[in-house]
Amino acid sequence: MFVTQDVVLRFFFRKKKILKNGFSIPINSSIILAPTHRSRWDGLILTMAMGRRVTKKDCRFMVTKSEMRGIQGWFLKRLGCFSINQLSPSLSALRYAINLIEKGEQLVVFPEGKINRYGKKLVLKEGLYRLARLATKKKTSITIIPIGIAYSKIPPNFRGEFCLSFGKPIPINDYSNFTIKDFNILLHQKMTKEEEKALKNVGR
Repeated sequence: MFVTQDVVLRFFFRKKKILKNGFSIPINSSIILAPTHRSRWDGLILTMAMGRRVTKKDCRFMVTKSEMRGIQGWFLKRLGCFSINQLSPSLSALRYAINLIEKGEQLVVFPEGKINRYGKKLVLKEGLYRLARLATKKKTSITIIPIGIAYSKIPPNFRGEFCLSFGKPIPINDYSNFTIKDFNILLHQKMTKEEEKALKNVGR
């Protein structure tokens, strides 16, 4: 925590902005953070904004198996990441994610499924909504938080800026009758709205 938050982020970035937009952490509800994915810095930034120092809980990141290889995988594992096969998720990985939700941990899922540096419109992966619906069998209250992340330059440059913008929480039970496609359209709109706010705040 000290190395990543107090040394690396402070040294690399000149300025940071966090737009709460009236956001407050939902009480008695498990949280799934759903951010845009623009850089490998995203994980450190989310941990700064919603990690142990702020919420008294760690962020647990669901990432692809390819990202957990080699030195990067070693580092990511120690940041609270675990892997899942997007094409064919294993039962053990799903159980692990659901257990985290049930215990009230903060699960981070990047709905775009990969780093999307230039913010091109992508069809969101189906996993987040499926996972949230499965988890409602174990936990009655689950809230998804749409988040927009933006950097002053692509890719993020030394002494650049970043901004993170929180959207209005989405209680999953309010959308239990939605199809995956309809829910992903809604979520994409909310993520895009927050990213537009973040982009404006870094001068893009």
